[in-house]
Amino acid sequence: MKIGVADFGMNVWDGGCFDIQRRLLDLKAIGYEGTERLEAVTESEVIHRSAMYRRCGMGFALCRGTTIQNTIEWTAALGKEYVWVTVAGKDFETYCRQAQKQAKASLAYGVKTVVHNHLGQTVESQKQVEDFLAKCPDCGLLLDTAHLDGAGGDCMEIVGKYHDRIAALHLKDWVMLDETKGLAEWGKRLRFCELGAGRMGDLNARVLKTMVKKGFDGWVFVEHDHHQQEPVKELAISREYIRKAGF
Repeated sequence: MKIGVADFGMNVWDGGCFDIQRRLLDLKAIGYEGTERLEAVTESEVIHRSAMYRRCGMGFALCRGTTIQNTIEWTAALGKEYVWVTVAGKDFETYCRQAQKQAKASLAYGVKTVVHNHLGQTVESQKQVEDFLAKCPDCGLLLDTAHLDGAGGDCMEIVGKYHDRIAALHLKDWVMLDETKGLAEWGKRLRFCELGAGRMGDLNARVLKTMVKKGFDGWVFVEHDHHQQEPVKELAISREYIRKAGF
């Protein structure tokens, strides 16, 4: 199992990524082993950045290019295992149909297509996660624990039923901001935070331990969507939570 960072929130805090090598070394210094996505716009940049990650002693799970086709091709060429569902359909039926088509295309390269459950998006609730997996047998799941928990789902039930389809994990915690707001206004209802600082308690640790018992040996990514202070400080807190869980 590898522990990394899904660094979207770092880009929100910083205003972008201006020095990927510096970011990698900062994350390595606090115990992380990589980031989820290597970002590139040309084939030569793919090679250059992949070499930079290796030189820094860091890894990544997929390569995101400028189109879904080169995302699949570059991810396959680098020997990585999955890409995100990236389709245009917004209604659930269309989204599932298109995701299944993407999955078949990516499998031709030996790459799995995975859905990322996310508040405010097409696959949000536990029912939608389960319905998606039923309708898209060639797709996997990138399980985001706090997005599912914040939507009222049961992470342990999903892990118990679908552990063999979980390609990677996004771990974070959350705090309530305004209980009167519904999920349609989830950004006003709750805020994501570092592990152990919110409502989930030891749930992320239990998810990790259960997945490992089930044979999981993939990437686990800490993700803080919106940092409240310098990202490395919060990410260090989350890494310590994972250490205390035994990893």
